[in-house]
Formats: sequence, structure tokens, C-alpha cells
Amino acid sequence: FTAKPMMPFSPKPLTNSWMRPHGLSKSHVIKLNGMDMVPDLSGAVMVPESRTLLIADLHLEQGTSLARRGAHVPPFDTDASLALLAAVIQHNMPQRLIFLGDSFHDGEGSARLAESHRSKLRAITDKIETFWISGNHDPEPPKDVGGFHADQIILGSIVLRHEPSVVAKGQCEIAGHLHPGCVLVQRGKPLRGKCFAYDGKRLIMPAFGAYTGTLSVTSRAYHSLFEETVAEVLMIGRAALHRFPFSRLS
Repeated sequence: FTAKPMMPFSPKPLTNSWMRPHGLSKSHVIKLNGMDMVPDLSGAVMVPESRTLLIADLHLEQGTSLARRGAHVPPFDTDASLALLAAVIQHNMPQRLIFLGDSFHDGEGSARLAESHRSKLRAITDKIETFWISGNHDPEPPKDVGGFHADQIILGSIVLRHEPSVVAKGQCEIAGHLHPGCVLVQRGKPLRGKCFAYDGKRLIMPAFGAYTGTLSVTSRAYHSLFEETVAEVLMIGRAALHRFPFSRLS
């Protein structure tokens, strides 16, 4: 495990009606360069070999960010996202926590945190080695929440970063940024959901945040990222993950 820390930080269940379920997949494991990645119904990924929990696109304070731009939505996304995060951590008991960028919806998001939410994050980072990878929404380190900041992190032969990029020979990549989702037609009815998208070289994780949407994996943004003859998705259902090849998607 190696990281490129830019700036070290100072030392180190709620329920909501819209909160997604969580729980490790009992039947699906994603393999990258021989390393097991175990997806969680929440959209997180657990790496058992290093007891590392990966979270992409948390987008904390999205509600307050939208309100500042005139879109008035209920400001409860941070509460819901942190409640789900706490439940996933309690279930998986990681030793390391890595956020893959866009953890806050804008560069001032961490400064807008309610003190109760800041305390919850500090309680996590005080106990678990935590890294915040730069995102396009939050390129600078978050303030007063603990952990370490990095542009990217190398986990074995796997590069962890926010935006998908060129993968060097012999390496694989895990990224977020694109908020993957998919549509599958079953019995004439379209089923839509967030998903994990992957082939043998790259995994793009779904957005974890309560208010985050999706971008279909059939859109142009994904066209050069996967070997489509072997690429698959794991769609997040109500109680299980559902595996489909790209060829089945609408």
C-alpha cells in the first residue's frame, strides 16, 4: 500500500426513509489482478486482503450547495449519507477507509458541515486510517475532519483515483466520478439502478451519496473505458446485487 499524501491532517444507527440497504454480496466478487473486491449493497467495496473499505462520490453537503444556487431541496443528504456510512463501517469493520474523490459537493462543503456531522466524521477518522482522494468537486483537502489527502493511492497493483484515466501495463484501476447506472428491460418493463461497472482491468464504482444520480454505462462517456465483450455490471437491487453483461443492457 502506497499513497502520495499532499497534506496530512491533524491527528486523528440513524435511519432515514431513503437510506439504501447495505451488506456484502454473498455471491459476487470482482477480481482485479487476482485481488478480490467484495461489493456492498450501499455502493461501497471491501478489499478483504487489506481490510480496506472504498467509497466513491459521497457528495456531502450537496443539498446546501444546490440551495446556494437557487435549487431548494431538503438539506438532509449529509445526515442520510453519514448514517449509511456508519452502518457500512460497523458491518465491515475496516482498518482503512479510502474516499475516491467528490466526498464533498464543492470546495466549501466541509466548512458548511454542521458540528454534529463534523463530529461524526472525526469519530470515524480518529479510529480508522482514512484517506481523501482529490475529486473534481473537491480538489483541496477537507477542513477539520481528520485523515490524509492524496491525488491517488496505489493498493498493490491497483490505482485508486477519482476520474478514470490511462492504466499502465500490469496495473488495474478503481475510480468513481461517472456515477454509473444501467437500464435492463425485464418482461417489457425497464429496471433502472445504480451499478458497479467493470472488466478485468477497471472498476468504476457507483456514487454513494444520498442525492446522487446516475449516468448510464451505455453513454459515450464509457465507450473507451471497458472491453465490452467481457465487461459486466452489478446492478444494486433492493436486497441483492444482480450481474449482467453489457450486451444485456438497454
